[in-house]
Amino acid sequence: MESQLGLVNVWTQGDWVTKTVALLLLAMSLASWIVILIKALDIWKYKKLAKRSEDFWHSEDLATGLERLGGGDSNPFRQAALTGREATAHHRNTQVQLHDTLDASDWITRSLRNSIDDSTARLQAGLAILASVGSTAPFVGLLGTVWGIYHALLGIGASGQATIDKVAGPIGEALIMTALGLAVAIPAVLGYNALVRGNKSILTKLNRFAHDLHAYFVTGARVTSGSGKVLTIKKA
Repeated sequence: MESQLGLVNVWTQGDWVTKTVALLLLAMSLASWIVILIKALDIWKYKKLAKRSEDFWHSEDLATGLERLGGGDSNPFRQAALTGREATAHHRNTQVQLHDTLDASDWITRSLRNSIDDSTARLQAGLAILASVGSTAPFVGLLGTVWGIYHALLGIGASGQATIDKVAGPIGEALIMTALGLAVAIPAVLGYNALVRGNKSILTKLNRFAHDLHAYFVTGARVTSGSGKVLTIKKA
């Protein structure tokens, strides 16, 4: 009986439908785990970069602050600071363009918002895969379940009696497919929820940092600087 219900037996004795369902579930599982691992590493990296944002405000000048942020182009906090600096310089030095109808505060706000939107899109990349796997894997497994029950009914019809040896294999195949569908879907759903929470934490810190950047580029000082040292605008 154990040999009839094993995964190897399901693969060797299954037809093309069973094998297709099994391969599809395997591909979905691999895709979801790859996304979970990559995005978890990204969140861990971004959280480390977020801790440097406070060092930014205790730098001697903007250039030193950007160096302390680090992370290169993949650092959303650095990209927000660069975007704010470029928006400020562009608004001051460029004349007779459409943005001249906006004051510096609105122009910088618009630029920082675009930077945050780009960072949000990068953080959320891949989450659609987890959502799709989590919602469809149980139904893919259910397809294998229905197919296994169908084989069991065919065996009963061919023999004319519902003996255990006729239904054990197909029913066992059906149960295994149900379990495989759940085994693929559950990690995808849990991983999706965990990554969404991690992204939300990073975006909250990024929005606060962007708010302080806006105040700095408009007024020359950070609004929530407390008793610490703030950046001084370095004239070009």
